[in-house]
Amino acid sequence: MDGLTTTQGIVALAAAGLAIVALLWAIVLAVKLRRVRAAQRAVLGGGQADLVAHAAQIQEAFVQLRDWVEETAVRLEERMATAERRIDGCVAYTSLVRYDAWGEMSGRQSSTMALLDARRTGVVVSSILHRDQARVYVKQVREGESELELSPEEQQAIETAMAGAPARA
Repeated sequence: MDGLTTTQGIVALAAAGLAIVALLWAIVLAVKLRRVRAAQRAVLGGGQADLVAHAAQIQEAFVQLRDWVEETAVRLEERMATAERRIDGCVAYTSLVRYDAWGEMSGRQSSTMALLDARRTGVVVSSILHRDQARVYVKQVREGESELELSPEEQQAIETAMAGAPARA
């Protein structure tokens, strides 16, 4: 009898086939395991730490980064508030009124200029020109009002400045 047709031969062939399938499966699993280990080395940086320790390190680094970002945001908010206070003190509203102070036909040589900040505080400067003399007056303005009496042109300059849009640099 032939060895391949007997029960022992068939069992031997089945066992050999099963062994080949098991060998192929072992090779496939070995390749997959090698890929997993390579990926783990890439994630862990080649160190000996396990995934749990690595995750804990990442969490700690994230907490430190979050704290740094929050501290930086607080400092930026403080700097922004300081800058906004300083900007509010800068000249934001301006106007210029030209006129003939002496009722002459001198080409509107006299002028009044208002320079106000965001709180409508600043100065009004008047330059009164005549043929043989020139005078300059400066009056302080707080929140749109002056402690000194204003001329109609000075009042007009303040009102025009306060009604206008903020000056642009």
